[in-house]
Amino acid sequence: MKVYRLPFTVLLAICYLLLAAIVYAQDKKAEPIIVNGDIVEYSTKDKEVTATGNVSVSYQGTTLTCEKLTVNPDTKDGVAEGNARLEDEKGVIEGSRIIYNFQAKSGMIIDSEFRSNPFFGKAEKTDKISDEKFISRRGYISTCSYDEPHYRFKSRKIDFFPHEKVKATANTFYVGRMPLAYLPQYTQSLKDPLMHVQLVPGKSKNWGPYVLSAWKYSITDNIKGRIYSDYRDRLGVAEGFGANYDTKIFGKGDFKYYYTQERAKGFEEGIPAEFQRFLIRLRHQWNIDERTELISEYYKITDSKRIIHGTEHNVLKDYFPREYEKDSLPLSYVSLHRTFDYSSLDFLMQKRINRWYDQEEKLPEIKYTFPSLQLGESPFYFENLSSYVNYNDKNAVPSPSWDDTTENRFETMNKISLPAKASFFKLVPFVSSQQNFHDKDVYGWTLINIFTVGSEVTTKFYRLFNIKSDFLGLDINDLRHIITPTANYSYAHTSTMPTSKAKFGGGASTGNASVVLELSNKLQTKRKNNKVDLADFRISSNYAIRPKSGAKRGSSFSDFLFDLELIPYSWMRIDADTTYNHYQDYVSNANYDVTFDFGEERFIAFGQRYQRKGGNEITYSFNWRLSPKWKFLLYQRRNRGHVRSITRGLKEQEYSISRDLHCWTVDFTYNVKRGEGETVWLIFRLKAFPEVEFNYNQMYHAPKSGSQGYH
Repeated sequence: MKVYRLPFTVLLAICYLLLAAIVYAQDKKAEPIIVNGDIVEYSTKDKEVTATGNVSVSYQGTTLTCEKLTVNPDTKDGVAEGNARLEDEKGVIEGSRIIYNFQAKSGMIIDSEFRSNPFFGKAEKTDKISDEKFISRRGYISTCSYDEPHYRFKSRKIDFFPHEKVKATANTFYVGRMPLAYLPQYTQSLKDPLMHVQLVPGKSKNWGPYVLSAWKYSITDNIKGRIYSDYRDRLGVAEGFGANYDTKIFGKGDFKYYYTQERAKGFEEGIPAEFQRFLIRLRHQWNIDERTELISEYYKITDSKRIIHGTEHNVLKDYFPREYEKDSLPLSYVSLHRTFDYSSLDFLMQKRINRWYDQEEKLPEIKYTFPSLQLGESPFYFENLSSYVNYNDKNAVPSPSWDDTTENRFETMNKISLPAKASFFKLVPFVSSQQNFHDKDVYGWTLINIFTVGSEVTTKFYRLFNIKSDFLGLDINDLRHIITPTANYSYAHTSTMPTSKAKFGGGASTGNASVVLELSNKLQTKRKNNKVDLADFRISSNYAIRPKSGAKRGSSFSDFLFDLELIPYSWMRIDADTTYNHYQDYVSNANYDVTFDFGEERFIAFGQRYQRKGGNEITYSFNWRLSPKWKFLLYQRRNRGHVRSITRGLKEQEYSISRDLHCWTVDFTYNVKRGEGETVWLIFRLKAFPEVEFNYNQMYHAPKSGSQGYH
């Protein structure tokens, strides 16, 4: 008989697999339920464990406590009574009686109270379907943890998906014991800090009494948005919708459509007072790959009121003032950016969509950027910037189209630099050549050559002072004084060559040389073994060496710029900057801010904004947390009036009181702004969802310490 001998390695592998199978089988055995209590008994007949008094059971991340428990160790079915409490990472459910299966993590809770962040609630019965879902029936939910909550949604059925969403059916909204509204269905995402309905009532000078409303919707997980329905007494009804989308493949973006057939009040009889006005906005971003990004924006604005009654009217200004402040004339464009190993390429198409304002079209603009890169093993560095653009300068209607201008422009700049050190100086000499080609000029086309040479020179001097002092509480542990002088010299020679003389290199030539000088002084110390900048003072100016163009022909300094950052204490900071005209011996503008920070939500600040030919404003800010419940804010802006055309006195003042109402915070703010009237608003914020606001606003305004509207 032939005996087959298995190799030792095969036997070892088989033994390993058998051992792994045994371990896996042991691991798959049901984990035993361990019951703790004052009295624990086991019935062999019923195969049940009964425990009474301070009962506690922990099983696979779930903890059950009660006064009395009966559980079957085999089936894992249990019944808990008396102050029953079930807790896991998803939340807490309490009730008078809990019927629960520890293995399936499902069961039923009678007279239940539950907590699943940030919601609290009660229900006649709660069914725990699984680890990911439980259903409460005939109960309420709220973010207020009081036994008698300040507000609540009383619902026939509440579906909880912990950390995901809450869905309630047949809801009555209560404030205290007063029912205010009925909602057939309410869904709140626990990943999204916004509720589905927002109402903003108010009154303003331009709108009169108004009500703004936004209804949030969700078509899919990737398409969500809001439906707008607004009423303004002096303008009429407006509606629209917005959508945020994510294609997952071709990028994400947002879309907004807002329309009104405005019926404005205040126009004289016989003058048109009904206007069609709408806004369409589309913004899209697509990260094609890790090196390529596409961004586009499209704005279409139709505004018959602007056309009939003049340019002071604007849809953005009248309906979306915050957007108007950021960008009064939004552009439509498509931009593509591509990054390579050592360079990048940008492509831009910018087309005028709205004919009622001037705009410069770029159809297209192409830029290639090659940043500074070392040339092989040599000490030289090379840099290039090249661009081509087709400009179309479009005038607003009713200007005729033949007044529009078109130009093609090509520009390229090549620069070579040689970083080096000479003694304790760091030198970066460079030479660059720039060519600008324009096809529209008095000669038909123009080629401009700019040849530039120059160098940056910088160094550092420092000295250590062995000083230990706590004079005035400054906590000085050695001082380090650093002086950094910097000089940037450049000479640019420009040559313009028209067509008739380009062959011989003729044409006008100019050459300008200048030096940008800067001196930085910095003081440093150590506090708790950390480096701290006590002060940083910088002075800079530009010295033009006999310029051959411009108003000044002789060598001269430009204005001197002074910049100071001073941090003597961790709770105090001073920032100041000044521009000084040394020829006529005056300060053209000066600004400073002083801030005293005394802890979280406690600071005092004041500052000044001075312009020789403009205003001279003093500002005061006071933000103070008086107690865990109360906070007070104050802001004032006063003009000292050194220019006759600007009225002296208080230009703006604002006072705000904030009160913590457990699950809500309420802000009451009063604002007075010269020339714009008074503003009073009351803002309630739900603490669990801080972006949710229910406002009563007396006038539109963009204050320092609050916000208005949602569009």
